[in-house]
Amino acid sequence: MENGRKNKDFNPHNCPVTHALNIIGGKWKILIIYAISKNCNRFSSLKRAIPMISKQMLVNQLRELEADKIIDRVIFAEIPPRVEYKITEYGQTLTPVINILQDWGLKDLKK
Repeated sequence: MENGRKNKDFNPHNCPVTHALNIIGGKWKILIIYAISKNCNRFSSLKRAIPMISKQMLVNQLRELEADKIIDRVIFAEIPPRVEYKITEYGQTLTPVINILQDWGLKDLKK
C-alpha cells in the first residue's frame, strides 16, 4: 500500500518541529492518541468519543498512526473478529507532550 500523505516527508530545513507535525499534526491525531491512551481502544468507541470525525477519516488517521508506529492494531481471533488499538512504547513518549497541551488548554479556557 502506497503512503499517500502529502506532507509526510516535507521538511526542507530538517526542522524538528516540522518533523513532529508531519507525524502527529492535523485536526484528529492528537485526539485519537489521547482517546486510545484513556482506554477508548475500539473503532466504535473512538467514533463515539470523537463524533465530528467521519468514519473514513478515522480509518485513514488510524492507518497513518499505525504506519508511524504510534499505535498498534491488535486483531483478536474471535467470531466475529475484534480489533483494538493500543499505544506503542514509542507512542507513549508523546504522553508528556499531550499532557502539556491539555494543561495549556485548561488554562486558556479559563481566560
